[in-house]
Amino acid sequence: MLNRTRLLAVARKEVIQLRRDIRSLIMAFVLPVLLLVLFGYAISWDVQNIETGVLDRDGSARSRELIDAFRSSGYFDIRKQLEDEDEIDRLLDRGGVRIVLVIPTDFSRDVGAGRPARLQAIVDGSDANTATIALGYARAIVQSYSRNVLFQGERVTTPIESQTRVWYNEELLSRNMIVPGLVAVIMMIIAAMLTSLTIAREWERGTMEQLAATPVGRGEVVLGKLLPYVAIGLIDVVVVSVIGVVLFDVPFRGNAALLMILSTAFLIGALGLGIFISAVSRSQLLATQMAMILTFLPAFLLSGFMYAIEVMPTALEAITYLVPARYFLVVTRGIFLKGVGVEVLRVQGLLMIAFAVVGLAAAIRVFKKEIAR
Repeated sequence: MLNRTRLLAVARKEVIQLRRDIRSLIMAFVLPVLLLVLFGYAISWDVQNIETGVLDRDGSARSRELIDAFRSSGYFDIRKQLEDEDEIDRLLDRGGVRIVLVIPTDFSRDVGAGRPARLQAIVDGSDANTATIALGYARAIVQSYSRNVLFQGERVTTPIESQTRVWYNEELLSRNMIVPGLVAVIMMIIAAMLTSLTIAREWERGTMEQLAATPVGRGEVVLGKLLPYVAIGLIDVVVVSVIGVVLFDVPFRGNAALLMILSTAFLIGALGLGIFISAVSRSQLLATQMAMILTFLPAFLLSGFMYAIEVMPTALEAITYLVPARYFLVVTRGIFLKGVGVEVLRVQGLLMIAFAVVGLAAAIRVFKKEIAR
């Protein structure tokens, strides 16, 4: 049975040690904000102002209209008007432009005659993501230009009119998807790294002998050391969420209380994992390295934050089910952007509770107070 007095005594001792450890305090309160600001500004899937070169062999009013359509879209920045094809290789090789539009000499004649007109787009494929997005933008602009030419010439009426609406992220801003995801990724990393130092610090400082001489049980030690970090983690969730809303203008449409409850379940599991690492390693350096490997890489790469899980190889997709950040990512994006409640996030909540139970059980089982190694 857990003794409340002994449990709180361990928690009080951990708070005192934490107050004396400036590095841990910086990691607890400064690092999450720093990571959010750094990643929030550095990571973006929005592609705008694509450096563009144009080789206009036609030089007609029609070709200039098409170039203006690219320029006014906001996605293409016309940097260079080329004179001949020899300039294309040089510009793309040196990174002067990312895409070159080549308009042939018979462009306006083909458009005026109602024949298919050609436009060549030469793209720098060394950045495959930008190249794919740039080609998609170019196709959309050409299709819009073609419709305008058709309507001006024949007064036709389209049989089907397409109307699209985007929900939850109306402007399709990548930061609205990135920032809620960063809450999950950062908290997974910070929580595990903070508690990964607790037991290892006791061994390195030689205070484990004092702890072993007390009547405190293993469960009381683990839970007592975990409690202060749960409070720190929840403070970090609030701070990071507020910064995301205020600094990055990310909408928050859900229930703040539900976010805190589910965050608590997630944090307990992540903190339990950190104590498990600390108990196994008994070295702060090794514990930090293990925490980074076991939290940062899976949370960043296998949670669905950077890459869609559906497009991963089958083996990797199966591994993602073991990554807790995958479920917390669904929670943060669902609460921030969609405003969904427990009826939608029930499964993720139960899985994070299971993660918390497993994390605590593993930490308690591995931790030993005995001095003998």
